Amino acid sequence: MRAPGIYANHTRLFDLVGRRTPIVKVASGFGRLNGPLFSRIGYLLFSDSRGGRICQWTLPHWEEEPLGGRLTTYQVCSGEPQGITFDHQGRLLMCERNPGRVVRREKDGSATVLAETYGGRPLGAPDDLVYNIDGSIFFSAAPAPESFRVRPPGERQDVTSMPRPAVYRIPRSQIPGPIRLERASNECSLPTGVALGPGQNRLYLADARQRNIRAHPIGDDGTLDPGRVFAEFPSDDLGIPGGLKTDEQGHLYACGPGGLWVFSPEGAHLGTIVTPEPPTNCGWGRGFRGLYLTTGTSLYFVGTRVAGTRTY
Repeated sequence: MRAPGIYANHTRLFDLVGRRTPIVKVASGFGRLNGPLFSRIGYLLFSDSRGGRICQWTLPHWEEEPLGGRLTTYQVCSGEPQGITFDHQGRLLMCERNPGRVVRREKDGSATVLAETYGGRPLGAPDDLVYNIDGSIFFSAAPAPESFRVRPPGERQDVTSMPRPAVYRIPRSQIPGPIRLERASNECSLPTGVALGPGQNRLYLADARQRNIRAHPIGDDGTLDPGRVFAEFPSDDLGIPGGLKTDEQGHLYACGPGGLWVFSPEGAHLGTIVTPEPPTNCGWGRGFRGLYLTTGTSLYFVGTRVAGTRTY
């Protein structure tokens, strides 16, 4: 694995991140991190899946980022929290596994389960989610790891009860009653990260098994059109495709083997921000500038010269 730093395949990368931009370790000593998510109130949230909690990193001064913060527990979770985001009302949305579900934290502190089954079967393990401008939610889900456990001789697996890897959509509804869940796409073999383009008319999906990123146009009715392979990860470095983010210019930032891969709006690999540990997810910092990166044990930050796509 290469030493941490900014590795460019094209000079266009330096319009997005400086060639000597430091990769700052913010906090460490965790089990497995995901998220991260910066609140407009001025603090960062990230999920500690093995610790069963959402962590809060509060900065003491607006002009200081990211060091000097204070770590507290924002919320204890009954499941294992994964990807998180906000809706337009500032309510926290999160993917959980064990049990697999998508949950919304209400303003009074209560929890609303938005999705936990599809077609009468458990969702499996929701991984990441994004809130769309039309009020709908896209999230990825795959079979839970325990579905693939080694079974004793003679014990058969009921494959009919296993959920299929898919990306789902929760449409916005003003009508009280059960929340409707749609299967938006099952083109990915093992979907992980999801992200919206800057125009909120395209959804990007990371496929950990195929080691690529697919791009789906979003129709006028909010559903996904068939996708195409947008970019690939031809690398033997440690790590798998994971969290995704886009900036206002249409560039895509993708957690992948060895670090954070940066792609042009056309899908060309501009370069990689090589991190000390393989990243799991990424999120824009204060004012949607700078990227926080979660890994297995640590939280990092790298400054950028562009602003990120606003989705909440």
